[in-house]
Amino acid sequence: MRAGDFQRAWRISDRVLARQRAMGPCRRLPRHEQWVWDGTPLAGRKVLVRCYHGLGDTIMFARFLPRLARMASRVVVWAQGPLIPALRRIAPGCQFLPLHEGTPGVDYDVDLELSELPYALRIGPEDVRRGAPYLRVAPEPRPSPLLNVGLATEAGSWNAGRSIPAELLAPLSETPGVRCFSLAPGARLDWAVSYGAEEVLLAARRVKSLDLVITVDTFVAHIAGAVGAPTWTLLPARADWRWGRRSQTPWYPGMRLLRQRLAGHWAPVAARVIREVTALAEVCSAGAA
Repeated sequence: MRAGDFQRAWRISDRVLARQRAMGPCRRLPRHEQWVWDGTPLAGRKVLVRCYHGLGDTIMFARFLPRLARMASRVVVWAQGPLIPALRRIAPGCQFLPLHEGTPGVDYDVDLELSELPYALRIGPEDVRRGAPYLRVAPEPRPSPLLNVGLATEAGSWNAGRSIPAELLAPLSETPGVRCFSLAPGARLDWAVSYGAEEVLLAARRVKSLDLVITVDTFVAHIAGAVGAPTWTLLPARADWRWGRRSQTPWYPGMRLLRQRLAGHWAPVAARVIREVTALAEVCSAGAA
C-alpha cells in the first residue's frame, strides 16, 4: 500500500482473510483491531458497515460508501454520532445509525468494518484519485484579507509522536501578511485565533474558508482533504501506510506531505513550513498590490 500497488496488497489480504476465517471471532481484541468481513460478497445484499476506527479514518474511507450503496440492496452505516451529518452528505444513499456499545439492532446479510471496504471492493489508486474531494460544503466567509492559515498541531495522546510542538510554528504569527487560526477544538494557541468547531460540518466550512491548512496526521487532515482545501500535512518519519512514500497522496490531490527525516526531529520540518509560508505570503501580498 505504501508503494501504491493496491492489487498486490489485496492478494496478500486474501491470505490474511483465510487465516482469520480459521481463527474465528476476534471479539477479545480492542474494537479498532477487530476484523469483521468474512469474504461474503456484498452485491445485492443488506450490508452493515461498522465504523470502529477514529473519526479521521471514518471520513477517509467514507468516500467508498456511495460505490457500496450502488451495488448492495441496502447499506446501514453504524457510525460515530458527531460524523453522521457529514456522512449523509457523502453517501446520501445509505442509512446511518449512531455507534454505541452493544449491537446495532438492525437486520443484515453481511457486515464489515469501514476500513475493510477498499479491500472488499478491490479499490485501485485510480479509484482513490477520482473520489476526492467528496464532502461538499459551502465555505464560511473569508475570515481576514490576509493569508489565512489554519493549524492543527496535536494528534492526541494515544500517538503523541504525530504531534508537533506548537511553539515551533509560533513564528508564523509574526509573519507579515499571515493570519493564524487554531483548528483543533479545545486546543488553544496563544498566538492564533480560535477557529475550531465541535460540529463537523461547521468545522468543514471553516476549513474550506482558509487559504491553507497546516496539520499533523489527525482528523483535521482528513476533513481538509475531504473538502479539497489546500493542505500541508506534517508526518513523522514512520508515517502510517496510507500516506505512501511521496510528497503527494492520491487520497487527497490537494494535499502536500512534509515529512521528518529523523524520528522525533520536528524543527527542520517547522523551519521549512515557516520559510515556505513566508514566501507564499510575499507572493500573495505582491499580487494584492
